[in-house]
Formats: sequence, C-alpha cells, structure tokens
Amino acid sequence: MATKASRSAARLMMAPAVILLLGWMLVPLTMTLWFSFRTYLPLRGGDQGWTGFDNYVRFVTSSSFWPAVTTTLVIVAGVLAITIVFGVLLAILLDQPMWGQGIVRILVIAPFFVMPTVSALVWKNIFMDPTNGLFAHLWRFFGADPVSWLSDAATPSIILIVSWQWLPFATLILLTAIQSLDSEQLEAAEMDGASPLARFFHITLPHLSRAITIVLLIQTIFLLAIFAEIFVTTGGAFGTRTLSYLIFQRVLESQNIGLGSAGGVYAIILANIVAIFLMRIVGKNLDT
Repeated sequence: MATKASRSAARLMMAPAVILLLGWMLVPLTMTLWFSFRTYLPLRGGDQGWTGFDNYVRFVTSSSFWPAVTTTLVIVAGVLAITIVFGVLLAILLDQPMWGQGIVRILVIAPFFVMPTVSALVWKNIFMDPTNGLFAHLWRFFGADPVSWLSDAATPSIILIVSWQWLPFATLILLTAIQSLDSEQLEAAEMDGASPLARFFHITLPHLSRAITIVLLIQTIFLLAIFAEIFVTTGGAFGTRTLSYLIFQRVLESQNIGLGSAGGVYAIILANIVAIFLMRIVGKNLDT
C-alpha cells in the first residue's frame, strides 16, 4: 500500500513533466487568445492595438468560413467511413493464415509511416496527373478521356489520399482487436449452423466496437487539422479549403495574425465539440 510519503515523492518526480506539458499547451493557447483580440499586422505596422471581438466577427461572417467548416467535416467523415469499413475487412483478411503473412502485414501497415507531404506528392504526380499519371494511362487503355482528379474531383481525391495514409492505422488497431477474439465462440456458432455473415455481425463486429470507437476518436482529432495534403495538391482550390487551411491563408497570405488567431480559437472550439461528442460514444462503448 502506498504511503503518504511515497505519494508525495511520486508527485514530486512527476511535477517537472507536468509543468513542461502544461507550459507546452498553455503558452501557445494563451498567445493565440491574446492575439485574437488585437490587430497585429507584421508587415503593416505590427501591433495596432486592442480590437475586442472584431476579429471573431470578421472571421465567422467571412464568406469562406462555413464552406471551410463544411469541407472539413465532409473530408473527416469520408476518411473515417473508408478507413473503418476497409480497415475491418483488411483486419479480417490479415487474421487468416496465409503464406508470407508477416510480410503482407508489414506492406499493409507501411503507408502509415510515409510523411503526408510525400504521400500527397506521390498521389499527385504518379497516380492523378491527367497527362502522365497511372490513372490517366488506365483511362486511355479503356478508351476513356483522362480525369483531372485534383480539379474535377478535388474533394474525393483528397479523401482518397488521406484514407490511403490512415487505413493502415485503423487496420493495425482492428487486427489487434480481432486477434483477442475467442475462437471458441466462432467455432460454436459455426457448429450451430450460423452463416459467415451471421458470425460477423453477431460476434466479430460487436467485439470490434471498442476498437472502432478508439480509431474513430484518434483519427478525428488528427483529421480535423488536415493541411499538408491540401497544400501540396490543390492549394485550397476547387472546394478543398478546410478550416485549418483558411487559417493558414489568413495568417501567412493575408499577414493578419489577429484574424488567423481568431480562426484558431474557432478551430479549437470545433475540435472540442467533436471530441466531447466522440468521448461520449467511447465512454458508452467502454462501459458495456
């Protein structure tokens, strides 16, 4: 049993890490809040004083704000749907005994370790280029005109690129969960005459519910801040400007730190709303 002295010693040893973590989180947040209430133009005179909530009003009433929020949510929802559905299917497939199973698993997981910028460049230049891309040659082979993916189907293309990168993460988590499933349950259901689909929907899928909610939560947190893939491929054009990219434009392209900081606060609010909603889902699944 821990004594009072041992608990105090544990808190003392944890204090430097906790202080560093709080500083790492609170200092940028405090600076963002501070600048969001001021007019700060680095190339046009610097700090021009207190403006109150003017930056917040300008940002939210901008014609680009709600389309950016909608695009962000569409991309997040699309990527989550693809990664969870195909992640479950891949996890079931990789759980089956096969020749070279270890190598296949490594190849499936490998895209997750590719940097987002590199991944976007590969898809943009090797696959989606309307002239020399792999998809263009494939379309011509079947007698069809090549598609300019990053202009004619920009949002689905972004969803595809990001899904390719996050699918290995979902597969890894779900594969680990499947491997913890008691095989005796499946064998008993098979002996009772249950079909493969019945075994999947009544045994495998309920067993994966916790893993799916964890994947949903972690991916959503990261996907709300998607930026590199859009910057490299479309530059925010063709309806692919997300909230994070809009903030980038306000800060770096317009050189308006105050307006961009107000957008950052809105992004924090959106992320917390989504996180609270998902945490409720995760909590319900963990309690069952």
